[in-house]
Amino acid sequence: MQQAGAQLVKLTNRGQAGAQGVVKLQVLDTTDRRILAALDDDPRVPIMVLAQRLGLARGTVQSRLERMTASGALRPNSSRVLPAALGRGVAASVSAELDQSHLNEAIAALREIPEVLECHAPAGDTDLLIRVVASSPDDLYRVSEEIRLCPGIVRTSTSMFLREVIPYRTTGLLGDNPE
Repeated sequence: MQQAGAQLVKLTNRGQAGAQGVVKLQVLDTTDRRILAALDDDPRVPIMVLAQRLGLARGTVQSRLERMTASGALRPNSSRVLPAALGRGVAASVSAELDQSHLNEAIAALREIPEVLECHAPAGDTDLLIRVVASSPDDLYRVSEEIRLCPGIVRTSTSMFLREVIPYRTTGLLGDNPE
């Protein structure tokens, strides 16, 4: 399918001894972007109403949403829940230095910590950059220690966020077509 749009890529756990691979996600075309922009404005709109607003067939909207969900292009609905609403109002970034031979074990252990929201492998001196939440500064210390004790993690450094000044967003990207 050769369509104009952004090609999404993500790391997934393949299940075989924790091996990881790169999976290419679908390309979002102009119609996909229109659907997502309309859902961003009103996420609870029924599919039939959404289709009418966009001048599309209901089946087209339904199948595109199902395809985007199945491909991983859409985050789970739980990612819309603010951690503060769950009693986790303290947010931080934890930088971790690894013994590279234990990367898969470290990632598997980090997946088991509920307060770990996401984990990235950046370029530079840091091996893993981990976004976490906690209920208090004392709880953040506990979470940081739990991360430090994961297999393969040699050293950590934690930076607590004082406040969020720009929340996670993709709305501006929906109209952007880099190509």
